[in-house]
Amino acid sequence: MNRLARPLARRSTARTLIAAVACATLLAGCGGKDDEAGGEKPSGGVSTGAAEAAFPVTLPNAWGKTEVEKKPLKVATVSDGDTDIALALGIVPVITPDAEDGGPVPEYKQRALTKLGAGKLKTYDDTDGTDYEAIAAEAPDVILGMNTWSMDTDYAKLAPIAPVVTFTDKAHSDTLTWQERLKTAAKALGLTAEAEKVIAANEKATADAAAAHPEFKGKTYTYAVVHPEQITFMSYADQDPGVFEQLGFKKTDKAKNYKADKNAVSLENLDELEADVLLMTYPFGDNGLLSAKELETNKLFQSLKVVKGKHYAVIPSENTLSSAVAYPDALSAPWIVEKLTPILAGAVAGK
Repeated sequence: MNRLARPLARRSTARTLIAAVACATLLAGCGGKDDEAGGEKPSGGVSTGAAEAAFPVTLPNAWGKTEVEKKPLKVATVSDGDTDIALALGIVPVITPDAEDGGPVPEYKQRALTKLGAGKLKTYDDTDGTDYEAIAAEAPDVILGMNTWSMDTDYAKLAPIAPVVTFTDKAHSDTLTWQERLKTAAKALGLTAEAEKVIAANEKATADAAAAHPEFKGKTYTYAVVHPEQITFMSYADQDPGVFEQLGFKKTDKAKNYKADKNAVSLENLDELEADVLLMTYPFGDNGLLSAKELETNKLFQSLKVVKGKHYAVIPSENTLSSAVAYPDALSAPWIVEKLTPILAGAVAGK
């Protein structure tokens, strides 16, 4: 599967807040109305009207340029993150990769599908990569590829099918924020104003959660992930601050000792995890370096001040929260705040 080929295994293996806030903001601006005009919505899921005046659109990309002659009606996606972009903008893609591998759809995605009156997404099996034939069979007007690590291989095969909306530099597969990805896709779809509404809704959800929990402000945190080969110090100094710091937390002094290519914490150095709040996640289950029970019975781990004070919490992976935290996108971001806030509140309180 490919949501950026998620190493945290967003699905089975493989981004307290009042519920009303999250429910109201999750799909704010995503109810299917076109931001440029109020024309009728065609079967492809994108409305027509005065927005046609914004086309053609030409966007540069790392392999040349993308030219979208007229407002797209049929949108295909090549990653789960691109599917979420489409849904956040009120578009039901004509075909998407099967990110769930046949499993249940994440809660936030199901909310969007229900809001849009859609049933089950039409998918292709992406176990062996992008299925070009399946995409071509749907005759899309545009293909979204803002959230994939395989575009270097895919572009030449996708471009003859339809205009490919993707990043302007290959390095952007890692570095773009979800807001930047959303804005680029929205420009190609004639939905720039809708994108701004989605971003504003997410900012409001986060700001409301932070305001409701002033106890978060200034607290240090460590976020660590148990991978198969190591415990990974995820909240290193150069890491995108993400939702934790948007909610008021800050990195520990130990964060400066770690970076993207130097992030392993050995069992002999578990004291490196010390913080006001410690958050762990185990997305690989039995394939992880060790289980939650094994770590929590480790004497050095038990001796940590943060553990003794019960300021330690596990971010669940079963509901895809840990993966969504690692790779937030236009659709999952408000849901992350909704689900993560009570976990953080409990950890700060020592519950």
